[in-house]
Amino acid sequence: MKRIAALLLLIMSWMTAWSQSSNSLSQAQPSPAERSVAQARKLIDKNPNDFEAYNALALAMSRRARETSDPRFYAQGEEALQKSFSIALDNFDGKRIQTWLLLGKHEFAAALEAAQKLNKAMPDDAMTYAFLTDANIELGNYDDAQKTAQWMLDLKPGNTPGLTRAAYLRELFGDIGGAMDLMKMAYGSTPPSEVEDRAWILTQMAHLDLLAGKLGDAEKLAQQALTLFPGYHYALGNLAKVRIGQKRYTEAVELLQQRYQGASHAENLFELAQALQLAGQTTDAKRAFAEFEEKSLQETNRADNSNHELVFYYADYAHLPAKALEVAQREFAHRRDVFTLDAYAWALYANGQFAEARKQIETALAVGIRDAKFLHHAAEIAMKCGDRAAAQRYREEAQLRASSEQAGASLAVLGQNPDSRLTH
Repeated sequence: MKRIAALLLLIMSWMTAWSQSSNSLSQAQPSPAERSVAQARKLIDKNPNDFEAYNALALAMSRRARETSDPRFYAQGEEALQKSFSIALDNFDGKRIQTWLLLGKHEFAAALEAAQKLNKAMPDDAMTYAFLTDANIELGNYDDAQKTAQWMLDLKPGNTPGLTRAAYLRELFGDIGGAMDLMKMAYGSTPPSEVEDRAWILTQMAHLDLLAGKLGDAEKLAQQALTLFPGYHYALGNLAKVRIGQKRYTEAVELLQQRYQGASHAENLFELAQALQLAGQTTDAKRAFAEFEEKSLQETNRADNSNHELVFYYADYAHLPAKALEVAQREFAHRRDVFTLDAYAWALYANGQFAEARKQIETALAVGIRDAKFLHHAAEIAMKCGDRAAAQRYREEAQLRASSEQAGASLAVLGQNPDSRLTH
């Protein structure tokens, strides 16, 4: 699943915290979401006219979608929500869950509008500020996102959803250490019974360690997450990045194959194809890239898509720059987050539109993000614009970042998939 579902898991945990305590979860035991589903259904059986029970079921189904990476649970959540509205039209909790579902489906503009209405109706609802933050981040409205995240923390100091959002913003602004501190606080405030929540936070900490060049620490955190929640697709992805950084490409392929079997999304297939190529399995890589293109094109006009990956596939692998730009322009029309700006800039570069490419990549970097892939793109674009000094500065910083990651070009190939880090 993608970034929005992962952040939203903290909302679910905060809204429906469990009282029981446990240090681990065996595969034979029901997951937190499965327990929530069972509990909600018992409430519905007891009172079929209880709209709050249907709200609880909708929340639980959404959480189950994240656990399994199966979007069909979102549809079941929407069905439960409609039952809630049929009993109590426009009830606030139902509207709040509906906004969550819009975020989960990547309908960010609609989610922002819905969250603004909720905020107007109830200005002191902390979770509404979480939704405003999520939508603004995904649309590239970072100043607004920072303000709403701060409001959330002011209303509920130290709350886990607020901490994780603040951490992601610190990462985007280039403060990896600050992001890690906030994630550690979030982990410390998450009940041991919420095993998936804790596993997710551990995977985000592993991601931050990867950015900081601490492969050993990242490996330990990813493995800890997998022990806590076996087969967890987010953790498998981060552990695969560790293996790529260690140049253990065959092991990375195995991990990404396992992830794709459990979460068969196009963006996951793209990373598997890249790893297959690094491992020298060119025939399998070619087949995987072709399958990725087919799957990605099927969803390219949907809000929930793999357009970022499709841009890089067309620009860097298929060498079809016109198609790369077509896809990038389509995504750029809907959102202006840093990852979309980077993909758009690279597509413009591939088509020889160097001045506009520079404008877009520098807009992304101005937010503060200092990912090696972004900096590499900025260097190549600046060189084509005739600015050798800027190109050299970007190149040196990119090399420093890549060197600090102890992975060089290998990590730059896989790059950062923001959706796999934080919510689908």
